[in-house]
Amino acid sequence: MSSGVTPRLVTFATGLSTPWGLAFLPGGDLLVTQKAGALVIVSANGQSVSAPLAGVPTVDASGQGGLLDVALDPAFATNRLVYLAYSELVGGANGTAVARGTLNAGRTGLDNVQVIFRQAPKKTGTSGHYGSRLVFRGDGTLFVTLGERQSYSTEAQSLGSQLGKVVRIHPDGSIPVDNPFAAQGGLAAAVWTYGHRNPQAAALHPATGELWVAEHG
Repeated sequence: MSSGVTPRLVTFATGLSTPWGLAFLPGGDLLVTQKAGALVIVSANGQSVSAPLAGVPTVDASGQGGLLDVALDPAFATNRLVYLAYSELVGGANGTAVARGTLNAGRTGLDNVQVIFRQAPKKTGTSGHYGSRLVFRGDGTLFVTLGERQSYSTEAQSLGSQLGKVVRIHPDGSIPVDNPFAAQGGLAAAVWTYGHRNPQAAALHPATGELWVAEHG
């Protein structure tokens, strides 16, 4: 049955290369990630795109990896903290990481950038299924979705691995003591849900506050 709605395609902004995530700044401008590693500010009317912001961590921009999601701290108006999810290469192995930094007054870069979370274990021989969505819960904790890194084994079902999980952390990267598996310690402590393939979409239900995710593929 037809809804009677005719879709319209409107170009909002040009000059972007593989945009992956966005976050609205106060006033309507947008922080936009580009997969190759650049974070830019797009004006609220879409007419201008800034130069790449300084301070962004080095990303592993291969396959499905790169600079992925971006989110603002719930208290951004006072602390100006910006969170980035990206694929990180360390010693030949890669995985999802989350960093945060302070957007400077001139909006030209992020200061005091620090990595607050690194998915474990990292993997070699694959450049896909990073997950990487960032969603702040109503209590101020941060959900991070993590793909199973194309590891078609039992790692997504194992609490001894962070592959194929959604984790919940505090904004500084510490682990809430009321997480479902916090008492087990180790890699399990950060886990909120497990058994995922590649959760690349995530949002809070507006009425219940529940986290909803969509699996790619």
